[in-house]
Amino acid sequence: MYIAIPTQKSCARAWVAAAMEIMKHNDEGYNVIVDVENPVSFDSTDNEIISEVDDFLRKYDCYPISTVCNTIFPQSLYNQHGAPVFYEKYHEAFDRLTKTRRWGRYFERMTRHQTRLGKTYNPLEQLIGKLQERENGGQKFKSAYELAVYDPLEDGRSRWGGQCLSFLSFKCHPNKGLMLTAMYRNHTYISRCLGNLIGLGQLQAFVAERAGLTVGSLTCVSTHAEIDKGPARIKDSKQFPWGVRNARDLITRSNKILCKSVTSTVSEPIHDDF
Repeated sequence: MYIAIPTQKSCARAWVAAAMEIMKHNDEGYNVIVDVENPVSFDSTDNEIISEVDDFLRKYDCYPISTVCNTIFPQSLYNQHGAPVFYEKYHEAFDRLTKTRRWGRYFERMTRHQTRLGKTYNPLEQLIGKLQERENGGQKFKSAYELAVYDPLEDGRSRWGGQCLSFLSFKCHPNKGLMLTAMYRNHTYISRCLGNLIGLGQLQAFVAERAGLTVGSLTCVSTHAEIDKGPARIKDSKQFPWGVRNARDLITRSNKILCKSVTSTVSEPIHDDF
């Protein structure tokens, strides 16, 4: 059982197409497959859709798209400090701001792990190093660049299932550049999905730049996806920021923006935080 969304040229367009399709399945889907041709392209239509969703989230005092993106890749820190310094800056900020529950901070999991002997290392930088070796005359492995986010020791005890983003797989295509496939155990399409897609594109672009590769397509597989009502205001509460009707209205408005669009030149996103 799966729902395959036709390839879309940008993250915003992919989100609209997938959300519209999930609505047809009573607001819930299993094994939803989304494919983005160019996850770092933005035109005026994309920016209008992003603003529509961002305004909706801010209206209900939920994390804006820039914050969701930041959980996957801290673009502003990278722009400010570059690699590898921004890793250290991120970890310092993470430890200072995150005292208890370390939920949804995917970039921390990608960049700081411990061996069985307790030695800390950076899995993402290790992956980039393998790609760099490949491009500098090493063996041309196409499928040796994997990154696990799910931690069975930490997440296996959670009744909620742990982190929503479970696994990342990078592939080197001889003609299409560095491709990325991301697997989610659960995907909330209103509060998280669009920001996640943009954040994944930023991560993909970072890895491609460091490895001397071009950015290829982004594929996202959500083993469960839903048109959510937003995070509960209080733990175990049944009160949510918005209802399904408001969520459906948001998707419908975004689709209208897409339908009225005309061909336009790809440009940089207007949102500085992205």
